[in-house]
Amino acid sequence: MSKPKFSPFETSYWFASAPPAPNCPALDQEVQADVCIVGGGYTGLTTAIELARQGVKVALLEREQIGYGGSGRNAGHCSPTFSYYPLDKVRALVGQPYAERLIKRQTGAAEQAADYIARYGIDCEWQQNGLVIGAMRPGHIASLQHKTESYNAVGAKTRVIERDEMVELTGTPRSFGGWYHPQGAHLHPLKYARGLARGAISEGVSIYAGTSALSCDKLGGKWKVGTEKGAVVADKVIFATGAYTVPGWPKLEQSFQIMPVYVAATNQLSDHARKVMLPANTSMLDGRGDFYCYKWSADNRIIASMFLMGPRGRDLDYTRKVMTAKLKWLHPQVKDEIRWDYLWFGELDMQYKTTPRLYGLAPGVVALTGLSGRGVPTGTMLGGVLSEWAMGVPETDLSLPIEPLHKAPYWMKHAPNYKLREMRAIDNLSSRIGGVTLPPFA
Repeated sequence: MSKPKFSPFETSYWFASAPPAPNCPALDQEVQADVCIVGGGYTGLTTAIELARQGVKVALLEREQIGYGGSGRNAGHCSPTFSYYPLDKVRALVGQPYAERLIKRQTGAAEQAADYIARYGIDCEWQQNGLVIGAMRPGHIASLQHKTESYNAVGAKTRVIERDEMVELTGTPRSFGGWYHPQGAHLHPLKYARGLARGAISEGVSIYAGTSALSCDKLGGKWKVGTEKGAVVADKVIFATGAYTVPGWPKLEQSFQIMPVYVAATNQLSDHARKVMLPANTSMLDGRGDFYCYKWSADNRIIASMFLMGPRGRDLDYTRKVMTAKLKWLHPQVKDEIRWDYLWFGELDMQYKTTPRLYGLAPGVVALTGLSGRGVPTGTMLGGVLSEWAMGVPETDLSLPIEPLHKAPYWMKHAPNYKLREMRAIDNLSSRIGGVTLPPFA
């Protein structure tokens, strides 16, 4: 599914409002390290931090600048949940004992992010006021009750909320209730990424930006990661490039399917709008099949995201109309003029399991892809998984099984978009049967 080609430097609110990236010169010589990490997003940076804190010498290569990929383009939600499947399905797909360990890490990921933010003094607009998922039709409550039971069984403190509390938390009169996860949070994702980079540097990590990993070859008992003007010679190599993988290891970029998403930021809205729309400063997912996810920025802008579908995401004028109509439908009490001053695009590395996949590429070389739309919490917690591998924790004790590299199945090229359309159609039909008024552009 194609999307307009824009540089995030030109169209992203995050890039317009973040402080400069830390000074990380390009690599222009051969250097030695214990571990070479390829990719300067959340996964690579948290892995580097965890290793450096244990005395490991780490060199990290980033093709562009810190946060250029998904870590600087996402919508800024830190939802310590799985993106699509319920927990019992995650257990079946990942298999035990790995699934239980993965669930523990993912459901604790917001606390892990909060720890990094506090430890390194990262000013990233962190707000841990909860995640709310709306129930926009009566029949949705039952599935949210099951969600509550399954997440609370692993230590969360979620609850189903009634319509009155939903209005109190979010301001929308459209729901029949919802689901509240108090550990949910939101932040400025690019400030977080760049703060992690500064934290990694403070721990002794050598970060080289503007440096592509062009090759990875065996060199005696080590690995040599070649770049345009230099190389890193290391005992172990980790590829943590996610959706922005380019050929550095043969066929790694074929291990997932790209799914584009767009994010938009409004003009600065009034204090009245802030009081009546998401007054508790939560993250909000409207809960419909064709989801609309939104939150406040620190300077009174609504940041919202949706998937591309039909002309939405390709026709920018139409896209802005959809975004405005959705927001006004959810919050009819807001009388501000809504403009979308920023609109930018990102890419998700989708796996059919919708959980990360850890690939053993060769002895001493692994790759991790497939965050599948839960970038902030998942990328944050994966540093612990990859650092344990690099420190020699037995494979059977890791939180993900190590798998042979394989190409994403062909049907994945169409399945995510098909599933979105199916979910949208089912939700619209169920809403009509329940006598619920559909939002514009449903």
